[in-house]
Amino acid sequence: MNESAADVDGAAPFLPKLESRKKSIRSYVIRAGRMTEGQSRAFERFWPEYGLSLEDGPLEYAAVFGREAPRVLEIGFGMGDSLLQMAQEEPDKDFIGIEVHPPGVGALVNNAGKAGVRNLRVYLADAVDVLSECIAEGSLQRIQVYFPDPWHKKKHHKRRIIQPPLVALLSSRLAPGGLLHLATDWQPYAEHMSEVLADEPLLENCAEQGEFVARPDFRPVTKFERRGERLGHGVWDLLYRRRA
Repeated sequence: MNESAADVDGAAPFLPKLESRKKSIRSYVIRAGRMTEGQSRAFERFWPEYGLSLEDGPLEYAAVFGREAPRVLEIGFGMGDSLLQMAQEEPDKDFIGIEVHPPGVGALVNNAGKAGVRNLRVYLADAVDVLSECIAEGSLQRIQVYFPDPWHKKKHHKRRIIQPPLVALLSSRLAPGGLLHLATDWQPYAEHMSEVLADEPLLENCAEQGEFVARPDFRPVTKFERRGERLGHGVWDLLYRRRA
């Protein structure tokens, strides 16, 4: 947090800290990206409304969102553009985002606050910690993980977030009939994801043929994805349903 931009008066604005329990292997690396002044101010202005904390314990959805509605959880939303778009386009659902990089969290809460979005909340924390400590079993209608770091080198494959223990945890948090949606632009990782998901007994593949599905309408196409399409890069979507 020492690299965060100071406000115009020279004092560092309020910034929440990344919440994370100690683990031997991480699926992410904290990058030294500098917070812009707008992102820093967004935390101070909008974090009290949008921010969630591990210290709050189990998430009480009705208390947080002021209603009972289908719930969608996204892990690793980056700068948050697509998550914000989904929250705006699906106002009948409540969205929860988890991200470990403060600049992305700052950008999302800033844009959400300016747009007056009310069906969105955010954790600046490790996803496993949030799932284990805050998300009740069977309480989510959709979980999505889009374009996670593929960790290309074989020696780093153990860092890939999509591994059997996490998939089992994700599956347990889905309500019967709930969806787990993954997307990647790296074919070897797509094949790895497919193998892991196929071995999870709580899940069944929604693909009518083969392992993958066409991009569901609810997943926005990102700028990164459009650029990749122009270069001839592929994208693989995996959609699985929690068995009853």
